[in-house]
Amino acid sequence: MSDGRGESDERDESDLRAAVRAATARLAEAGVASPEADAVALAAHALGTTVGDVRKAMVLGGAAPPAYEELVALRASRMPLQHLTGRAGFRGLELEVGPGVFVPRPETEGVAGLAVEAARAAGDSPVVLDLCTGSGAIALAVKDEVPAARVLAVEVSPQAHAWASRNRDRLGLDVEVLLADATAASTLAELDGTVDVVVSNPPYIPVGMEPVDPEVRDHDPSVALYGGSADGLAVPLAVAARAATLLRPGGVLVMEHADTQGRALPRALEATGQWHDVADHLDLTGRPRATTAHRRS
Repeated sequence: MSDGRGESDERDESDLRAAVRAATARLAEAGVASPEADAVALAAHALGTTVGDVRKAMVLGGAAPPAYEELVALRASRMPLQHLTGRAGFRGLELEVGPGVFVPRPETEGVAGLAVEAARAAGDSPVVLDLCTGSGAIALAVKDEVPAARVLAVEVSPQAHAWASRNRDRLGLDVEVLLADATAASTLAELDGTVDVVVSNPPYIPVGMEPVDPEVRDHDPSVALYGGSADGLAVPLAVAARAATLLRPGGVLVMEHADTQGRALPRALEATGQWHDVADHLDLTGRPRATTAHRRS
């Protein structure tokens, strides 16, 4: 005669908790950096609910969704989690992402924070320009946190531009999204000398260097990755040169870079003679991540 405990244990081992445990082990074996968090996030997506609700159901004995195993298999193949869920969180915003657009990373949230600080310091109605906007993450975060700002975003890839426009429309944030080359002199030429803040997360991976993570190497668009030279700084410096023309005297440039470029990018900016108060900033992991600089008069 059963006391009920054996029946409960059998139920637990065939329900959502068991499925998430198995998924976690499979993702860990595949080399996914955050296997348990991803396993829970995929379950939440498949169930159309929240991560918190999934964790409650794992305790109470909820059922595993039918599509879960297929989602886990795709994640184990190193398809980005965000491509499977169609969502990426960024500074409190939920962005839509997928093939053709760079998936925003947690370290870029700090870069956006530097742009927000610069925009707030610029006055009551600052003009902020996001060059190489991708999904629109930085531009939309700035507009969300500095509502009085006029925010514009530029993207050269038609696919990424479509994602940025879609995010702008879905979030209802008034950001002007332009399909154009961020380095071209004709791009927003009417704003030359008037912009308060230019922020950019440009492509900066050195040519010939391949990203280690399959999620980046195989799924992020190459136009968003490679910096056009052996040191990866050709595109960032071209963007900075355009920013120098767009910014008013004293205006601020905020630029993300690779953790190996924390000395090279500031030195290159200083060498142009166009910038002062050039400083580099660490991300939350303690790695060099962004450079700020002020436009000389």
